[in-house]
Amino acid sequence: MKKLQYTLLAAVAALIFTSCEKVSPIGVLVSGTGVEDRVKMSNLYFQQHKSDFKSLDASETGDEYTFLVGADSHLTNDDARMAEMLQIGLDNNDLLYAHLGDIADTKAEYYINLEKVLERYKLKYARKYYKEVNLADSLKAWGDSIDVAEDYDGEDLTYYEDEEGKIYSLDQIQYPFYPVVGNHDITHNGWALWSNIFHSSFYDGWVYVGQENGDLVWDHFIFLDTANGTLGKEQVDLIEQGMVDDKYDEQDGVYTRNTFVFSHTNIFRPSSLQFASTFAREESFFLLNQFVKWKANIVFCGHVHKWDDEVVGGVTYLTLDSMCEENNPDPGDYLVRVHVKKNGTVTWEKVHMNTRKK
Repeated sequence: MKKLQYTLLAAVAALIFTSCEKVSPIGVLVSGTGVEDRVKMSNLYFQQHKSDFKSLDASETGDEYTFLVGADSHLTNDDARMAEMLQIGLDNNDLLYAHLGDIADTKAEYYINLEKVLERYKLKYARKYYKEVNLADSLKAWGDSIDVAEDYDGEDLTYYEDEEGKIYSLDQIQYPFYPVVGNHDITHNGWALWSNIFHSSFYDGWVYVGQENGDLVWDHFIFLDTANGTLGKEQVDLIEQGMVDDKYDEQDGVYTRNTFVFSHTNIFRPSSLQFASTFAREESFFLLNQFVKWKANIVFCGHVHKWDDEVVGGVTYLTLDSMCEENNPDPGDYLVRVHVKKNGTVTWEKVHMNTRKK
């Protein structure tokens, strides 16, 4: 049934967007949908479902919280590297996991495989951080005294209880996996497959870290749609209108401490052998200035399958190597973990992956 659902999604997208499929002038395969349409759809979804993009809480995580970043998994029939990334994040208690795009090659069965591995690790996540309880037994014992989450449907007999005693179905638990869309995610009309799981390609999220001098203090995570190697007018307009700037007003008792930005397309070229950035010159300048305006700590990029780290204008730019077994069959340092200390200090390290291509 699931394969039929994904096949129909791809077929419908093919009918609508076939005329848009193309190769860019520099030979990079790009999409069946344009960035303008994706950003409009993504922004509409995001505005209507903002409550689904719940803020994460790091106010009581001790001396620091961490998050994990991977790139270019190009998942097909073997989900071993994706599973390894998610297991590494789970074992280390990373607060969230970010992915820099080209998450799967665009066939219906590959997205079924992707969804399965995400569902498998969401269940592991729920069992680790929530108390798994049988609802029928609890209702029998406690009746109306149970604090049920507002939209709990009561159909699943297994539920998950948080530290405050509120219960959730598995669907209601937010799994902290945050991807950006890549050029391979949208080729062969793959946007329909990608968006069926992740919905929005341009969005932001927040991590609450506590209070300081009476202000609520947050760290900001911004996810850009750069899959076509361009921001497009709609995305630039939304950024200029402050669509992702709603916690930057210190006069309202809100303070943004750190900002992290995630993009599929690279900003800088790791070496003369790799693709240069495909952003138009004006967009490159716009982005560099915007990152400084946001006071971005780190901008994460993927796409070129080669490691690079640069510091420009006080902003660190990390371009990650591909975590895909096909591109890098041997074990290696393909992930990055960021450490955010209680005092706001940010450091990063490479993280080793052990999976070897079969």
